[in-house]
Amino acid sequence: MGLATGYMAHFLATNWLELTVACLVVVLIRLAVRRSAHYKSYLSSSNDRPKKVIRKITVCAPSEAEEDSQTSNMVDPLWPEDLKQIPFTFNSLSKEESIKKSQDFYDLMKQRRTIRFFSSAPVPREVIENVIKAAGTAPSGAHTEPWTFVAVCDPNVKQELRTIVETEEEINYTKRMGKEWVRDLKGFQTNWVKEYLTVAPWLILVFKQTYGLLPDGRRRNHYYNEISTGLASGILLSAIHASGLTTLTSTPLNCGPALRLLLQRPPNEKLVLLLPVGYPAPDATVPELHRKPIDQIMTVV
Repeated sequence: MGLATGYMAHFLATNWLELTVACLVVVLIRLAVRRSAHYKSYLSSSNDRPKKVIRKITVCAPSEAEEDSQTSNMVDPLWPEDLKQIPFTFNSLSKEESIKKSQDFYDLMKQRRTIRFFSSAPVPREVIENVIKAAGTAPSGAHTEPWTFVAVCDPNVKQELRTIVETEEEINYTKRMGKEWVRDLKGFQTNWVKEYLTVAPWLILVFKQTYGLLPDGRRRNHYYNEISTGLASGILLSAIHASGLTTLTSTPLNCGPALRLLLQRPPNEKLVLLLPVGYPAPDATVPELHRKPIDQIMTVV
């Protein structure tokens, strides 16, 4: 027994790795055999189980009752199907006249600049009404005219508005906008101080109407409300410049809800632009900028 024990001890000491691997292989084989037997047992028993029924789902067109229900929830058409069609009056221009008018308009608009230094000199209300009427000639989806222009001239309201804007703009410049955005604006010498909001004689706030409100509380769809309001805003800028006035396209971040409440606008209106409007200050300056040439903004196919 002593010799056998010594021999076994020597054998185990010199071949322990091989023995360990062999034991692991045996264990894995036994586990595989057990799992195979269990799987066969599961298959044989499953033959006696009820089969799972797979239902086919058929998409059907809505019934007449469902269509009637959907139609009853719709608001009345904005325009009747038999809307009167009238002749379009168009004053044709010769080729030479068309070229001249297009050049004249370009020569006028290329002088337009964004101004941050305004005079407090008064501007007649009639001028403001006319430029807003011009903006209202813009096209809109289904002619819903989804815009509201709020003209502010009250000094107290302008001061409240400025307080709201400057409070949010300081957070924008220091936290929200990021270093790259703030860096790109340094050449324009702009920051969160918006003195022009109380100096300019008029402020025009452009709101888009995201939907219309009917007297019974139902909503009317306003198609392409943001694009339509953008088109109207472009005409507004052109009309302001053509009237001999200046403006600044201000889009104060995170101020919309507070300004909407200040001006008592309904919840379906969202602020798009804030425009100070007036004459430039006598010492107003603008950055020396250059616009892209035609070959960089136009492609002919």
